[in-house]
Amino acid sequence: MQSKNKKIVAKFGGSSMADAECMRRSAEVAIKSNANLILVSATLGTTNKLVALSKSAALGEKASAEQIVTGIIDQHQQLAKDLEVTADCIQQLELCFTELKTLTQGMTLLKECGSKTMDSLYSLGERMSSTLFHQALLQLSGGESVSLLDIREVLKTDNCHLKARPLLDQIKKNCSEKLFPAFEEGTVFVSQGFIGATMEGATTTLGRGGSDYSAALMAEGIDADSLEIWTDVAGIATTDPRLCQKAVTIKEISFQEAAQLATFGAKILHPTTLQPAMRGHIPVFVGSSFDREKGGTKIVAEIEDAPLIRAMAVRSDQAILTITTPKMLEAHGFLASIFKVFDDHQISVDSITTSEISVAITVHNEVLIKKQFIGQLEEMAQVEIEKGLSLVSLIGNRINHTPGLGQKIFNALQEGEQKINVRMICHGASKHNFCFLVKSEEAPIAINRLHSKFIENKESL
Repeated sequence: MQSKNKKIVAKFGGSSMADAECMRRSAEVAIKSNANLILVSATLGTTNKLVALSKSAALGEKASAEQIVTGIIDQHQQLAKDLEVTADCIQQLELCFTELKTLTQGMTLLKECGSKTMDSLYSLGERMSSTLFHQALLQLSGGESVSLLDIREVLKTDNCHLKARPLLDQIKKNCSEKLFPAFEEGTVFVSQGFIGATMEGATTTLGRGGSDYSAALMAEGIDADSLEIWTDVAGIATTDPRLCQKAVTIKEISFQEAAQLATFGAKILHPTTLQPAMRGHIPVFVGSSFDREKGGTKIVAEIEDAPLIRAMAVRSDQAILTITTPKMLEAHGFLASIFKVFDDHQISVDSITTSEISVAITVHNEVLIKKQFIGQLEEMAQVEIEKGLSLVSLIGNRINHTPGLGQKIFNALQEGEQKINVRMICHGASKHNFCFLVKSEEAPIAINRLHSKFIENKESL
């Protein structure tokens, strides 16, 4: 099954773990890919159920919490039955079920769910799915040595629960000591995405989208020849197919382009995923576990074709904070004080424009519920909030050095009966993207017009 000369990391998402059929199909994909290390997400919907469980338990809603626990256990027991797993596998699952019940009882009794407890709770999704997938792979591997690895033994992080930061040097050291000798003997490992552990052994998680990130970290840790991300779509599309029916799969894309797409709203990859792959010069492949033969998208450092516009993305639920005060006029240090407020509340800035006495900053809508944050800004200046916006991004190459591009973009937005007003523009900071904000209901129209001009008709400058 494994390649003796190459090290390949494969990661399968929740949709690839949805049921016994999906698990068997994913196991076949892993075998055909000659993967040495396979990381899996929780079964489809399980993490969302665990999040809902933590909220119900923290409110002391015992009946609701117990109902969620029963549903999770029933789902995984059915999967075990469908996969015809061994008694040892059932025993491992039972340990997870007991931990799930114990954590729930404690949270419900105390009406509290701290970040450390949440990490222990959320980790159960991946720990259960990997136990089941290990069985599926064993059954199809034809006698190959397949071992279930607790990723917490290798992927070490700091103590920042719910969004832990990886300890890169320690991960590489652990990979060298714990995995390399087994690779030499032909062992294939099944393990978990999303989770890790502190040096003291406390369970941590890498945040939502962390399964892809942990796969990339492990690929870097073992100096992999390739990283494969298997999901329910055949690669990265030129835009969201739900918004534009004429979106097509991109066969090859650069790290920089893919990172921009992920950052500005594309759902296939989490923005942090590509960082370890870029550091380790590890090519990434994104494909569908439901139809391996459809191919997918290769993400590489060097590309032969570098079009002006490669793809476009939409990031919804955006708001503009316009911060205005005469104190900004010919003054220094005021922007620093504004950004200190953002830093104190751990809020990232998406896009920014400035004028003589004002600065406009885009943030996600969820930021607006942080009343203390808004209050601190209002102590410094007048703050206007505009909601109901989406950020439209065009991703490509040489964008900030191409004269006339902005004119063509804005002309396209005015074509047809509905004229689209651009609320804010962000251009010039990167050669790989051109961004602007529009009303959320107009974003699909904008995407279709721009996709038609720059991708379907391949208009260039």
